[in-house]
Amino acid sequence: MNATMSSEQTKHFPVMLNQILSIISPQHGGVFIDCTFGGGGYSKAILKYPNTMVFGIDRDNLAREQADQLTKQFPKRFSFLHDKFSNLNKLIKFNLKPKAIIFDLGISSLQLTDNQRGFSFKSKDSLNMQMGFNKYSAYDVVNSLDKKILENIIKILGDEKDGKLIAKKIVSCRKKNPIKTSQELSYIIKGAKKNYGNYKKNPATKTFQAIRIFVNQELTELILGLIEATKLLSNGGILIVVSFHSLEDKIVKYFFNIYSNIIKNPSRYLPVGKNKAGLFELISKKPLVPDEKEISNNIRSRSAKLRYAVRNNNSFFYLDEFKKKFEKYLNIERGKI
Repeated sequence: MNATMSSEQTKHFPVMLNQILSIISPQHGGVFIDCTFGGGGYSKAILKYPNTMVFGIDRDNLAREQADQLTKQFPKRFSFLHDKFSNLNKLIKFNLKPKAIIFDLGISSLQLTDNQRGFSFKSKDSLNMQMGFNKYSAYDVVNSLDKKILENIIKILGDEKDGKLIAKKIVSCRKKNPIKTSQELSYIIKGAKKNYGNYKKNPATKTFQAIRIFVNQELTELILGLIEATKLLSNGGILIVVSFHSLEDKIVKYFFNIYSNIIKNPSRYLPVGKNKAGLFELISKKPLVPDEKEISNNIRSRSAKLRYAVRNNNSFFYLDEFKKKFEKYLNIERGKI
């Protein structure tokens, strides 16, 4: 971590913590899985209740420092697993019967404020954006990928209407010199955008999001994580997902709907009995969102959406429609479009 960062810069705010604690009721004890440990906000809050056990998972080695503190404090009740949550089936025993599995899909404050990681527009260090266990960095993506692939990444994963212009500008600039820092990339994107001074957010926001998603294969990870969590949960177990952009929320919403029978007859090939059974009880079709007080204390929470559902005891069945629905995004993350 960058030694020059102040404690205020690195302060971690677990998003929608009070709502999550209300949903999972840790005061009654149980086993909980924090799939995106980050700064440890959720895990710390749950461990305050004496009859709880928490497994914290994070692909980012930066999380280990916070995790080590909790391991020392709660050696019998907390375990840290340094891995991707798509590997839940390899990390957690199936007879564990967790009371809740929690996903917070946002980039952590620790990652964003560490300039050496390259997540911030202002970073003058290496163009990185790796969360851990990556095949390539943002530097590789920006300086190596074909213009058409780069355009699709920016347009589709970032929902950036100027994706073609931005990709063209990036390719033009990298021919002269490699694009080495996030700050440099941010300036290039601003130069490609039309009327960038009129934007409320940094005009590079969507492109940075798209590249980060691609580098970390975030949509593939989310889909696999949801499936593995559903397999792991048993009767009464709660699956909670906090998302921060429309693509994530679209995936989570569709997943809960299709496995709660909100979407009727998802497949004509699925036996009627199984389709009626479903796997979840969806408590609300609408997501929970942060209140004004939380947003004022933590501006990064403003785009958060929390969806959750309660697992029943029916055996897991796989619906091809789920992956097919998002095949376009998965192919982009594979570099096939």
